[in-house]
Amino acid sequence: MGGLPLPFLFGPLFACLVAALAGGPLKGLGQFSVAMRTILGVAVGASLTPEVVGRLPQMAASIALVPFYVALIGLIGVPFFRRVYKFDWATAWYAAMPGGLTDMVVFGAEAGGNVRALSLIHATRVLIIVTVAPLILTLGFGVELSNPIGIPAASLPLHELLLMAAAALVGWKAGEWIGLFGAPILGPMVVTAMLSFCGLIHFRPPAEAILAAQFFIGIGIGVGYVGVTLGEIRRDVTAGIIFVLMLAALAAALTEVVVLLGISRPVDGFLAFAPGGQAEMTVLAIIAGADLGYVIVHHLMRVLLVITGAPIAARFFSLKDKRDG
Repeated sequence: MGGLPLPFLFGPLFACLVAALAGGPLKGLGQFSVAMRTILGVAVGASLTPEVVGRLPQMAASIALVPFYVALIGLIGVPFFRRVYKFDWATAWYAAMPGGLTDMVVFGAEAGGNVRALSLIHATRVLIIVTVAPLILTLGFGVELSNPIGIPAASLPLHELLLMAAAALVGWKAGEWIGLFGAPILGPMVVTAMLSFCGLIHFRPPAEAILAAQFFIGIGIGVGYVGVTLGEIRRDVTAGIIFVLMLAALAAALTEVVVLLGISRPVDGFLAFAPGGQAEMTVLAIIAGADLGYVIVHHLMRVLLVITGAPIAARFFSLKDKRDG
């Protein structure tokens, strides 16, 4: 996979995908895989400097489009999954929402949705985005995806490496303790941002750590297809493919809007509105040399809206299903 962009992501992803579709008895790496995501949380937190926060007013017009974006996704996605694929209300809602794969499956399970369908639909969304987005960046925007992902560990101050490791662990576990969804990324992000604001951290995690995160994210996406049947491919995977094409068209339209208004550069706008997972978009933003602060602020807003609305939606769809039943 050395000739393709992001070989540490795509290599394990496609190897596990092929093995899963061939019926191989693959298993995820559990908490170890989750721990790898904390590296990206630290990378984002280290990028949230006072300079980025000071630019928030300049991003306001672009950020204001995110609620509109999420609302449009719901208006398009929920009827699509309900009427075309006949999913129940809870499954249709959480299949449509562009949140993290794990979070949407957990929320969907709590609301009584179809967990297997949600897993396959969101795995398909993430798979297509991480496959197609680099091609759009290279062929459409002329980006080489050769930006250094980080400084080698040997070149970083030891005390900052130790602070990053502590921020990753403390942020992750504290986030889980308070019930923060997306805790492996958001918890370390918050703690690292605080250290960055205090002038204690000046670098992103080392290159070796970012590569390791890519590798295990790739494994996690590929393993999501273990045990898939032909019936599930015809129904759930196909639904995921069609829906992600709709999302791509919507994201392209919003990207065009922010670029024409002079709010954002094309690459930054594309990555900010691309309907991929937080972890995958963080990796792409780093490799593409995009404005990581701009990209992540938009994804955080999207995730916050989806997560905040989840409990309300769960109660609403529970009532709807009872009424329809």
